[in-house]
Amino acid sequence: MADITAKKRASLPTKKFAIPSKAKTATAKKESGNYPIDTKKRAANALSRVSQHGTPAEKKQVRAAVKRQYPSIEQSKGAAAKKSK
Repeated sequence: MADITAKKRASLPTKKFAIPSKAKTATAKKESGNYPIDTKKRAANALSRVSQHGTPAEKKQVRAAVKRQYPSIEQSKGAAAKKSK
């Protein structure tokens, strides 16, 4: 999978992120979001990454966002998500 450039990531609309905003403080510059899900591959990757590094709340939020946008992607709560055949 081709990496996403900083410029491309910054240009994505917030609805293309599983967690649209994770600014550290109210005065901090707003970040573009976490876990881009603009393609099926990135959505599957977001599921994998959040299962490794996310909090339980983040895991729930990412799973729900991916399910809404790509219902054909199989999700599991332990192993990396796999695309359905």
